[in-house]
Amino acid sequence: MSKRVSTIGEFALIELITARLPAQDDVLVGPGDDAAVVAAPDGRFVVTTDLLVERRHFRRDWSSAYDIGQKAAAQNLSDVAAMGARPTTLLLGLALPPETAVDWVLELVDGLRDECDRAKASIVGGDISRADAVVLAITAHGSLDGRPPVLRRGARPGDVVVLGGRVGWAAAGLALLTGDRREPAELVTAHRRPRPPYPLGAELAAAGATAMCDVSDGLLQDLGHIADASRVGIELDSTAFEVPGIMRQAADLLGVDPLGWMLTGGDDNALVACLPAPAAVPAGCVVIGTVVREPGVRVDGAVWSGPGGHDHFRR
Repeated sequence: MSKRVSTIGEFALIELITARLPAQDDVLVGPGDDAAVVAAPDGRFVVTTDLLVERRHFRRDWSSAYDIGQKAAAQNLSDVAAMGARPTTLLLGLALPPETAVDWVLELVDGLRDECDRAKASIVGGDISRADAVVLAITAHGSLDGRPPVLRRGARPGDVVVLGGRVGWAAAGLALLTGDRREPAELVTAHRRPRPPYPLGAELAAAGATAMCDVSDGLLQDLGHIADASRVGIELDSTAFEVPGIMRQAADLLGVDPLGWMLTGGDDNALVACLPAPAAVPAGCVVIGTVVREPGVRVDGAVWSGPGGHDHFRR
């Protein structure tokens, strides 16, 4: 049986965690001092933070510790990529009930570490405290490597809207779990372990992206952020969304329209961007619409009437 966190104490747990963390070249001083030292070659760095609370953002009966760690890293590193930056480092704030098993914590760290490895980033430090539920506070950094950041507010009428990565998969998986189903397993796994297309952030920036956003709260909602910030409108073409057979299978099982998952489902951490037309669309992206002058986000010329995206303070 695994020891409990309360048995070994805070500092022994920190030693076990830091022993599992390799460092990339950007890290000059890693875990072990009062703070880390990270290279910023062009004098700037991108920074983002996110909070994940047990029973609000994840359930331990639905996801393993590894799943939770991997997803926590992915959600933050994807935001870095959405600025056109290269993910570099991550900080972990972790609050735990004292009865938490040490092995569970180390599995969580392994998920964080492996996703950082996938993005070529490093965990460079953090903090641990006691709480009544598991809480993760993640801060991620990235390097622009001399490029200007891609913001939400630069979209212009005539731009094409492109999507990189998949959407709707995590929402379908969540719907299955909510209905006490575990099949199709590939969709459930998509909810537990998103796969952001990290390299596409820099590629879209190099292609001239005028605006970009991580799709974490639903495509329509996140495109709404771009439209509002840029003071433009966005027209989407529903025929551009190819619904995978596995998603149709789940939708038939649950009696829903799978397009709703693709347009409003979050947690896939795809990237959506606006590119000047004509533009060379990077491999792995598909054109899904255009930027127009009339404000708002529309699908096939009409305001979407289905369910909306995620909002922490609305059900």
